[in-house]
Amino acid sequence: MRIGIDLGGTKIEGLVLGDDGAERARLRVPTPQDSYEATVGAVVGVVRQLETRVGVRCRVGIGHPGALSPATGLIKNANSTRLNGRPLDVDLKHGLGRDEVRLSNDANCFAVSEAADGAGTGAPIVFGVILGTGVGGGIVIDGKPLVGAQAIGGEWGHNALPLPRDDERPGPPCYCGRKGCVEAWLSGPAFQAQYTRATGRELRATDIAEAAANGEKIATECLDRYCDRLARALANVVNLVDPHVVVLGGGLSKIPQLYERVPELWKNYIFSERDRIATKLCPPKHGDSSGVRGAAWLWPV
Repeated sequence: MRIGIDLGGTKIEGLVLGDDGAERARLRVPTPQDSYEATVGAVVGVVRQLETRVGVRCRVGIGHPGALSPATGLIKNANSTRLNGRPLDVDLKHGLGRDEVRLSNDANCFAVSEAADGAGTGAPIVFGVILGTGVGGGIVIDGKPLVGAQAIGGEWGHNALPLPRDDERPGPPCYCGRKGCVEAWLSGPAFQAQYTRATGRELRATDIAEAAANGEKIATECLDRYCDRLARALANVVNLVDPHVVVLGGGLSKIPQLYERVPELWKNYIFSERDRIATKLCPPKHGDSSGVRGAAWLWPV
């Protein structure tokens, strides 16, 4: 059996899959916010509890923010910044008493899951997108994630927002130290902050979308801008990678308006005939479970 762990900024979710792909157990706990050591301990605790439930020792795969640097072996580029500069794989192997624990970027795990048996099933090239606390991405080609020389394949969130309007320059600051990154515009907190600045009210991203659907003017304007920015950002990916399917994940993937409006808008930006854009934009088949399922898939049957 295989355990998949999705190590997120606010939650740690674990899942046990049998060799037949069936779910055997699941557990979700809050991610500790006080220290790196507490986070490692929480992951170890989830694995041990799941193994107790199923009664066997399992192979463990972990999806995490950022990447293991090929140069140093340490985590880099994680928006959960307490992970950066840490030997997460070594510490988890030590904590679990294992010779091997497989780690991969959380967006890669999401993309692998949706390409394997989700919304991208059968598609040669799948781009999996995380729109949540941060903005991540993973590219899967013929069922395998594209990692790359720096282990940053698919990290579209730290490119600049394409074709910025005059009022979008230089753009909001990003945790990476730059301004105007896609993540700084399109993350859930960024979208919510845009609405709060305009109204003085605080709403979750999905509630802003619901207010827009009910005709609220400012919510509609915020969502219109969000859809256009997402269309521009995804068009750059389509122009470069030309995926057959783009699957959205993360909390903002639950906004239904994205799936109708963004494909109409990206026709203005993709380098192809407007009426012949074959790339599909899809919600995730496995919803919030895709990341944790993809982590388990790091161990093939």
